[in-house]
Amino acid sequence: EGNEKLVTGFLQVFRNYVRILDESERDTLTGLLNRRTFDRNIGHLLSQARMNAAMDGAQGKSRREDIRAQSRWLAVLDVDHFKRVNDKFGHIYGDEVLILLAGIMRKVFRERDKLFRFGGEEFVAALEPTDAQGARTVLERLRETVASYEFPQVGQVTISIGYVRISSQDVPATVVGHADEALYYAKQHGRNQVCSYEALVSENKIAP
Repeated sequence: EGNEKLVTGFLQVFRNYVRILDESERDTLTGLLNRRTFDRNIGHLLSQARMNAAMDGAQGKSRREDIRAQSRWLAVLDVDHFKRVNDKFGHIYGDEVLILLAGIMRKVFRERDKLFRFGGEEFVAALEPTDAQGARTVLERLRETVASYEFPQVGQVTISIGYVRISSQDVPATVVGHADEALYYAKQHGRNQVCSYEALVSENKIAP
C-alpha cells in the first residue's frame, strides 16, 4: 500500500509537469502552438531539409526530383480586416473568431502538420512533406472553408495566405520572410487568396 501511494504521488507530479510543459508550448486563447514553440521548431525543420538534401545529393537526378516533389512548406495566414471586427463587435467576438479559426485549421490540416498562433490575428502552418499541388490544395481548402463559415454575430470572415517551399539553403529569417512577402502580396491584391512565393517570383510579381 505504501508503494502504491508513492507511485500514485509520482504519477501526479509527472502529470502536473507534463501539463505545465504543454501549457508553456501553447497559445492560451486558441490552444495552438505558440510563437516561442515555433522559434524552437523552425530550426529543426530546416535541419531536416539539409539532411535530406545531403543524403539524396548522390542518388541521381530522378531521385532528387522525387525528393523535391515531396517538400515541407511554411504558410503564414492572416485574418482580413480583423481590426474592423474588433472595432465593430468588440474584442470578445474578435477572440471568438480566432478560437473558431483555430478549430477550422485543426479540421482542415493533417494531424502531423504543425499549427501555430504567431500573435494577434496571424497564424503559421508548417506542412508535412507533400508536393506543390498538395500544399496549394490544402491551403485553398482552408481559405474556402473559412470564407463560407458563418461566424456568430460577425458573419463572414476571410483570410489571406502566403506560403513557401522550405529548402535546404534557407535560414529561419529567410523562410518566414518569403512566406510573409507572399502574404503581403495577397493582402495588397484583393485579400481572401492564397499566394505562393515561388510562383510570384517566377511571374516577376515580386523580386527574389
